[in-house]
Amino acid sequence: MQQFNTRYKPLGKHLVLLLCFLSPLAFAETPEPKKPASLPLEELRAFTEVLDRIKQSYVEPVSDSDLLESAITGMLSELDPHSAYLKPQAFKSLQMNTTGEFGGLGIEVGMENGLVKIISPIDDTPAHKAGVNAGDLIIKLDETPVKGLSLSDAVKKMRGKPGTKIVLTIIRKNTPEPLEIVVTRAIIKVKSVRHKTLEEGFGYLRISQFQIHTGKDLASAVNKLKEENGKLKGLVLDLRNNPGGVLQAAVDVSNTFLNEGLVVYTQGRLEGSEIKYSATPETLVKDTPLVVLVNGGSASASEIVAGALQDHKRALIIGTQTFGKGSVQTILPLPNDRAIKLTTARYYTPNGRTIQAQGIMPDITVDPAKLTTVEQPHMYKESDLEGHLENENGKKSEYKQKNGAKDVKELLARDYQLNEALNILKGISLIKSL
Repeated sequence: MQQFNTRYKPLGKHLVLLLCFLSPLAFAETPEPKKPASLPLEELRAFTEVLDRIKQSYVEPVSDSDLLESAITGMLSELDPHSAYLKPQAFKSLQMNTTGEFGGLGIEVGMENGLVKIISPIDDTPAHKAGVNAGDLIIKLDETPVKGLSLSDAVKKMRGKPGTKIVLTIIRKNTPEPLEIVVTRAIIKVKSVRHKTLEEGFGYLRISQFQIHTGKDLASAVNKLKEENGKLKGLVLDLRNNPGGVLQAAVDVSNTFLNEGLVVYTQGRLEGSEIKYSATPETLVKDTPLVVLVNGGSASASEIVAGALQDHKRALIIGTQTFGKGSVQTILPLPNDRAIKLTTARYYTPNGRTIQAQGIMPDITVDPAKLTTVEQPHMYKESDLEGHLENENGKKSEYKQKNGAKDVKELLARDYQLNEALNILKGISLIKSL
């Protein structure tokens, strides 16, 4: 399901809304349109001719208003996958989604070759629990083929009363047959930040999406890790399958680890679209070694954070190439409760790299994998020999496992990328201590 979290800011008689989700938006006061120099008369003649032919010859009567709205819809959909014409219900749904609580499946979606593509399932939502994966392509919603539906129509079909079920027919890479996954709709409440200690001194921070309070929640999580571990030797920041969120939250998260410099900037043709966001000296974690985990489901705000930390050489980025969502959409209200969602700017990292359709390349590529432990024959040690000399320091006390240590061990065993991130982080910490 499409989701939109927002940051509102007064600007004249309108509201500015900045976000950087899969479909980042900005409500902005638009400048007075410039008078066009000329109109393409031949194309206008062709348009009116087609309009007249449809009205006269189509198998069923079609009203002028429906034809014109369809023309507007097609005009915007041809620009890029994120520009769209929003009819009253779609506009209302978008505004409703800015509250951060919504009913649905818990997935971030886009369009690819006429099919709905799963950008990422959101943590602990019905889709995530049902086994929907980033990169899956939905070909049917219940019995309705997706081909021919607009993204907003597909999203509308995925929404419904909490507790009701929907069957997603998907095709998945390296899976020969389509899969049918039953998902039960629910009210989606997303916890933005989670944390845990992986090993003594090494903390894990998971951001599932960027919400208004993510910066504060992250600071709270870091402080709790400090209380649990004392001095932190290293941190893993997990942004995998994070589709983005509020732009200011991305800046706040970057600011947690940076004490100066540019975080991100935007450039576009619309007046006021060239904006720079910088870090401030109020940095919570200035020198602690940091590894950031990303993958193909890391989009927009996630890419802004990864790109900023990479450009400032503040963190090592590992995983796989990110999604590449580096554009800003502006909501331009129209009469009769309608609006257009129009791409108006691009995001750039501090070093001027474009994110759009390119994403962030990790410093170290680590593909998802499963580790299989090879059983070793029993090896005798000195302590097994009869009459061996005792250690002069005496028998060392057993390390007392903290609560949750077993869960962490199981997590590392099934998450190869996280396990590698921890190993790399321990290496960085060791070198730094020399």
